[in-house]
Amino acid sequence: MEYTVVIHPSEEGGYWVEVPALLGCYSQGETAEEAMVNARESIESHLMALNEDKQPIPKEEGFMFGRVAIAA
Repeated sequence: MEYTVVIHPSEEGGYWVEVPALLGCYSQGETAEEAMVNARESIESHLMALNEDKQPIPKEEGFMFGRVAIAA
């Protein structure tokens, strides 16, 4: 199973990661690579908690990313 992650640079340094298909699933790391490793652990923990609570496991439906221009 695979999930899309979005990697963001953090204002304090390092990176933070969100998993759009898993509400509330986030992680962070000093480097993008470390953030990805930590995201994997976070996803596994999140899915384990859902299983323990007998909640359905969300499947990735696919995402589209775009840009929106606004007046400054």
